[in-house]
Amino acid sequence: MELPVAVRQALGDSADGVSLRDVTQARDNELLRMVLLSDEQGNLQAICRQGDLLDINALNKDLGRDLRVMKRREQIRVRERSGLTELPALPSLTGWSAVVDTTVDELAQVALVLGEQNLCMVMPGDEFRAITAAARRLSFSVAPESIAVNLNSPERDRDQLHSAIRRFTTLRIQQRLEDTLELPPLPETAQRIIHLRVNPNAVMGDLVDVVESDPSLAAQVVSWASSSFYAAAGQVRSVHDAVSRILGFDLVMNLAMGLSLGRALKQPQDHPEGYVDYWQQAIWQAQSAGILASMMPRGERPIFGLAYLSGLLHNFGYLVLAQVFPPHFKLVCRSLEANPHLDSSLIEHFLLGVTREQIAAELMQNWGMPDEVCLAIRNQKNPEYEGPHAVYSKLLWLSRQLLTRRGVALGAGEEVSDDFYESLGLDRAKVEEQFDELVGNKDSIMAMAGMMSQ
Repeated sequence: MELPVAVRQALGDSADGVSLRDVTQARDNELLRMVLLSDEQGNLQAICRQGDLLDINALNKDLGRDLRVMKRREQIRVRERSGLTELPALPSLTGWSAVVDTTVDELAQVALVLGEQNLCMVMPGDEFRAITAAARRLSFSVAPESIAVNLNSPERDRDQLHSAIRRFTTLRIQQRLEDTLELPPLPETAQRIIHLRVNPNAVMGDLVDVVESDPSLAAQVVSWASSSFYAAAGQVRSVHDAVSRILGFDLVMNLAMGLSLGRALKQPQDHPEGYVDYWQQAIWQAQSAGILASMMPRGERPIFGLAYLSGLLHNFGYLVLAQVFPPHFKLVCRSLEANPHLDSSLIEHFLLGVTREQIAAELMQNWGMPDEVCLAIRNQKNPEYEGPHAVYSKLLWLSRQLLTRRGVALGAGEEVSDDFYESLGLDRAKVEEQFDELVGNKDSIMAMAGMMSQ
């Protein structure tokens, strides 16, 4: 295959020194990416190694700007104008100002992804330095392996959270934010539901009483039961009717718990470009965890309701993060946009010293939530966790990978080995089939999420 016309023109005389290879043949540390940024001062192209974290906060400080990743629709227009499906790291394709990370200049050769038939073009490092000579050189990237996310030591979580708060708050308001480790208080409805969960003698009437005592929740439950999502026969006339005839005790208990906690904190106004709404993520993961739990061998299945609730609350730390670190949440959002290939936990640890999973698990423990849920949320990014109730966190991790691979934007994806499926007693082919069906039923998921956010 020949180089695209636009690329050949951008390379000029250097085109003759370029060789084409399959991307899989290129070394990871030689692959480059170009991130399109913009602010009120104009557009900028930032070039760094593909796998590195682009520290947009450091870049903005060095340049005295307020850059963020260009809106997706604008990026599409830029690519369309060049006639390319993906822009290789060549500043002359757009003619905008560019900045190159200093680590790039240390490479003996570089590889630029073309996006055509999974190819990349490889050239000597000195050739690349020559064609990008007009670009400014700055240090604004970080190797992911240098960021040590705490996946395996939950006993350090509280110290890390305190350290992060001290780092980002002044002495005057530090004590108030320290208190947020205990606050906001667990909503009364959620407290009553937890008491029901641990009461072996609880009956449906007890749950109906709790739901009916909260007019907003009661209206929500009736709305859920009346929706096309459940295709109920006949009109839903009461909360009791919704619980007993359509939704069931366990589902209502968990939906009510998730809704009560989700409403305890405000939805942040800022969010990363392309972010999947909080409640959409919640329903996707809840449905997925429930499906996987029900497919496990009978003797090894976790409790369906706790798997579902873990999925429903898996991203609760996102809301807490926005409340505990409001000025710095913006930095997290911009960094997530600039580094879609990296997991959020790595970015959050780099910026804050703590992750949303650590924060949420700490708060859940303070609230007295079930251990299964706390541990699932804390360890959902660690597929190697083998501690108590590990099956719940493994289901969340697997759900994320299956959904991400099907285009549900829940973050960076990872490969799932056959051994992982076997460890859960799951048939890979049957799981894939079930998830194809789940994602094919996307409209119902969206409708359910819409009801949760009302």
